[in-house]
Amino acid sequence: MSDRLVDALNSMYGTHPGHRAAHAKGVLCAATFTATPAAAELSRAAHLQGAPLRAHVRFSNGSGNPAAPDGDRDGRGIGIKIYLPAGGTTDMVGLTLPAFFVRTPDDLLAFNEARRPDPATGQLDMEKVGAFLAEHPETVPAVTAAITAPRPASYARLTYHGVHAFRFLAAGGSARHARWHLEPDEGEASISDDEGVDPDYLQQELADRLAKGPAGFHLELELAEGDDPVDDPTAAWPDGRERVRIARIEVTGLAFDRERDGDVLVFDPTRVPDGVELTADPILHARSGAYRVSVARRTAVAPS
Repeated sequence: MSDRLVDALNSMYGTHPGHRAAHAKGVLCAATFTATPAAAELSRAAHLQGAPLRAHVRFSNGSGNPAAPDGDRDGRGIGIKIYLPAGGTTDMVGLTLPAFFVRTPDDLLAFNEARRPDPATGQLDMEKVGAFLAEHPETVPAVTAAITAPRPASYARLTYHGVHAFRFLAAGGSARHARWHLEPDEGEASISDDEGVDPDYLQQELADRLAKGPAGFHLELELAEGDDPVDDPTAAWPDGRERVRIARIEVTGLAFDRERDGDVLVFDPTRVPDGVELTADPILHARSGAYRVSVARRTAVAPS
């Protein structure tokens, strides 16, 4: 299955040696992660106890084509790697979309096949896409969000959502399922489709911004209630669920200490410490294997 998932991405975007199969174009940054006192009440996880921790943040476009212009309509992504106090790391991945496209790896294969461009024309077969959406209405919200999203003014002016739920365990034994949301200090901002932009304007804007000072975000957990589905990444929870601010992330500058000279950095959301547990979400569990295949195809270096 892992090989098939990466094959499907390559069939859509092409094979680009040295690049990720998805989210191929991105920019790596240095950051700090500092949990709030409220975080420790929800989880005993080491990174949620309040000490400032080193982190890496990678902003990206969703496409698997590293040459795709930043102005293309696309869901944007974020990967966060937090370096734990006693060694090791934990990772987070998120999208600017409110939910994921499908529920299972098999559905993801079918979805990618439906939207694979026609080799002769390079265009989508809208009949195939429409047929898939008719059979999978749960896919419509994410697709609608992706094709209607305005062009962002900055990676630092976007809200990112963790589409997978996790179970957070407190020191006292209580447990809550939750999803995370990362909101920019300056709020969201977009630019007009009529505004001329450089193909790499998002990377250039971020470099200019960070040269002047950090870009801040606050991290919130949205707490599940009752029968809220915790294993389905396509299912949004009802409005009004309690949110708890659990951390501040400051992106302090571009990072040049990783992903150089064969170094491979992988953001794997199944890499969680004590105090955080995975749900049975099939898409969440499929990620590690697909990442391993993608890494093996683009480099011989083991991921970290």
